[in-house]
Amino acid sequence: MFKNFWYAVEFSTDLKVGEPKKVKILGQQLVLYRKNSDKSVVAMSDLCVHRGAALSDGSVKGDCIVCPYHGWEFQPDGVVSRIPAHPDKGIPRKARIDSYPVVEKYMFIWVYMGDLPEEERPPIPDWSAIDDTENFRAVSGSFLWKSNYERILENGVDVAHTPFVHGGVFGNPEKPEVPEFVVEESEWHCKISIELNPPRSKGLWGVINPNKQDLANRPPVPVSTTWWLPNMILLEIGTPMGAMKIFDVNIPIDEDTTLVKFVALRSFFKGKWADRDALRRVFKVLYEDQGIVDAVRPELLPFDLSSELHVKSDYNAVLYRRRRQQLLEMGWGVEDNTIVGEGPARVEARVIPSPVRREVPELASAWNFKEVRSREILAGRGEAPVRQERRLVMDDPEKPGTDAKADDSAAKPDANKAGATAPATAKDKEVTA
Repeated sequence: MFKNFWYAVEFSTDLKVGEPKKVKILGQQLVLYRKNSDKSVVAMSDLCVHRGAALSDGSVKGDCIVCPYHGWEFQPDGVVSRIPAHPDKGIPRKARIDSYPVVEKYMFIWVYMGDLPEEERPPIPDWSAIDDTENFRAVSGSFLWKSNYERILENGVDVAHTPFVHGGVFGNPEKPEVPEFVVEESEWHCKISIELNPPRSKGLWGVINPNKQDLANRPPVPVSTTWWLPNMILLEIGTPMGAMKIFDVNIPIDEDTTLVKFVALRSFFKGKWADRDALRRVFKVLYEDQGIVDAVRPELLPFDLSSELHVKSDYNAVLYRRRRQQLLEMGWGVEDNTIVGEGPARVEARVIPSPVRREVPELASAWNFKEVRSREILAGRGEAPVRQERRLVMDDPEKPGTDAKADDSAAKPDANKAGATAPATAKDKEVTA
């Protein structure tokens, strides 16, 4: 899984004013809510800095979200603006949580899960066809998988599996060969365009478009599949009735759970009466794919390209894996943002740093979740884990010099003692919440 990308996490219509919503992505819990002032969306870490309560169980007050436990109020930028138990006391500078950039576009709420400045962020792909209500009719839905999102993405852009997994739906068992294809690619995407021979139409489509002729006499159908890093797919089919476009985002809840949200467009049968059949066809394909992908082993994509065999029709998947490896080498994997708890339970959490952590470096120790790599990762690299303990100190505006800096005395090693732990590096002191 990767940070530093825009992720579509929810349909815009599914987030109501005054109703905070919990979503999970990359192993991290977020809370989404709409501000009362302009109805724009806020995305924050779903964790109160005080005692760890879920803000998604709280309420919206003005443009702030209120913690259900002790009533602390968080502004849209993640900063605490009110502590009801101490209304006359100063608020600690460290009383804040991660707040992430949000854009509403193409029917989705997109959240930027990373800390890169705006000019360095990968773009949201151009999905403007979703907004073209004059030429297309849209249906949308969600589908939960118990599979890794990268396996699902590769399946979604794989044209060679359709005659066997979707034979009779849109794959043609009579003609399984993958013809020559045209490739369009960039740093962030790959599009494969080919012409396939359609199967005989069935059901409603068979009545309206009776292509009962022999395979050799059926006109070919243009098909293209596109992936965008890290988790987006577009399937385009030029059917005899008109164009179909299926956009989907494969939301990585965690390593082996994926929530797919899709928007399926059609330029034909644009009446509401055909929506149910359009949805039925999409879900039929998803269920067929799920039966195969859930049983694939290993569950995660191998890191080594040579671990699995590849042929010419796998070109777009091979390119995805190569770009994926480059991203890992760039440090964009989320494993470095894993927090491993103490004790036998070994509870793990993942927290992605938000842009404000770079913008306000003097508050690097302000976050209730620090950016600490898991012990498994450290052990794999032959490094010793660094344990840091910090206590939150309340600001007192009447006492100069108490500016809510962390009390690090317990964490400072004594260099004169045998076995003392080396001081933490700058990276180890980076934080995530």
